[in-house]
Amino acid sequence: MKEVKVILKESREKPVLAFHPWIYSGAIDLIEDDFKAGDVVRVHSAKGNFLGKGYLNPHSEIAIRMLTFQDEAIDETFFKEKFGMAFRLRAGIPEAGTNACRLVNGEGDFLPGLVVDRYDRYLVIQVLTAGMEKLKPCWLGCLKDLEGIRGIYQKDDSERRRFEGLDRCVETVCGEEPPAFIEIRERGMKFIVDVKEGQKTGFFLDQRENRHLARRIAGGKNVLNAFAYTGGFSVACLLGGAKRVTSVESSEAALNACASNFELNGQDPKDHVFAREDVFDYLRQDPVRYDLIVLDPPAFAKSKSDVEKAARGYKDINLQAMKRLNPGGLLFTFSCSNYISPELFQKIVFGAAKDARVRLQIIEKTSHPSDHPISVFHPEGEYLKGLLCRVA
Repeated sequence: MKEVKVILKESREKPVLAFHPWIYSGAIDLIEDDFKAGDVVRVHSAKGNFLGKGYLNPHSEIAIRMLTFQDEAIDETFFKEKFGMAFRLRAGIPEAGTNACRLVNGEGDFLPGLVVDRYDRYLVIQVLTAGMEKLKPCWLGCLKDLEGIRGIYQKDDSERRRFEGLDRCVETVCGEEPPAFIEIRERGMKFIVDVKEGQKTGFFLDQRENRHLARRIAGGKNVLNAFAYTGGFSVACLLGGAKRVTSVESSEAALNACASNFELNGQDPKDHVFAREDVFDYLRQDPVRYDLIVLDPPAFAKSKSDVEKAARGYKDINLQAMKRLNPGGLLFTFSCSNYISPELFQKIVFGAAKDARVRLQIIEKTSHPSDHPISVFHPEGEYLKGLLCRVA
């Protein structure tokens, strides 16, 4: 496979020497002629020292994503080793009663640009970069060989593909086409997953342990699940003994799936509230007081330029949620924006509590489950932040 030489500007090799996997376009001094997006590159410092190999996209702000910091071939053997390491990690994770998990978590598994989720006997993959798309012939076979897998479905309909110069790709790439709905199990709960039309790969696997925590604290409570999607937190709270659950979601299809998940778990949807509304409006207009509110919004900051606006959005929904809580009530609030650091998120919640004039205690801080590892060299990979708070 052709490899292109890249030379960095003076003193711009420090992040690479610290094993950070991203090289921004502004750090590059020279790229050899005749290169294409997705090419494997050999990265050198301004003094000519070899730093490692990655893949190139000169049209992206993150111009190079590093695959290795050694001089080794990027081929089937390379990917077989990386996938083997990822699969061994999951084999050692005790996830009782779960037939769905993340098998490859991008930079967290040292495979930038690739996400692989397993839903029972099907894999759903997201190939988010031109380099990983170009290298697909080298790594797809590692997934084909997994025991018990009937089919592999590529679900790439996000904006990130367009930024990489890639077309939308939604198709079965190997084996059987997955059914319209796949039933998964999670700690005694059941969920229907729509891998074709659902968000991301179909379900938010990264909230598994947080759903378990919500279930443990929901007993006897009146619960509001804002940004409910297909009701993961709603079902968890119901099975944890919540007396009433209100699920707010702007998508009618998601709310219908939420009601179906209630029935799948032996709960009567008629005993609860399903509101198809904008969460911001609902929090302002809803007169009901709650004992537990779950706020799990989509990523408000999808780029660095969005951070200030996103911070205002997070502050607003948290402030309004605090106003809807009974004394002693619990707020389980999240941010999945990787541009919002844990420290900034806590400051935002502090500002909301100050403006809402409530005394707020942080009871627990949460993050990803163990099948979503984070590389210690890539702190940006810690995108999910959770705070379980109590209004004193």
